[in-house]
Amino acid sequence: MGITKSMVRVGKKPPKEVIEAAKRAARKPINYTVEAPRSTPEALAEFAALRAAKKKKDVRPVVALRIQPEVLEKYKALGRGYSGIMADVLKFAADNPEILGKVYT
Repeated sequence: MGITKSMVRVGKKPPKEVIEAAKRAARKPINYTVEAPRSTPEALAEFAALRAAKKKKDVRPVVALRIQPEVLEKYKALGRGYSGIMADVLKFAADNPEILGKVYT
């Protein structure tokens, strides 16, 4: 068993042969070694707790906003994930009160 590297560009699908190689590798049994031992139940429980904490932290409430259509179109033009970008812009503005002061003074 070896390591296969492949470069995939953002927004592009990997070549079929790369996908097939990954599927073949996924069907093979895992060979545990000294460098990569089997995880203990305690380690798995710790990983699960870390994942649950991260998932709980990542929960964002759903909010309805009234936004001018031209502003929404500009964000939508950014493509998939535009709502996350909007959230980041709002967070940046909230964390930098001098920005809000420039808009509303």
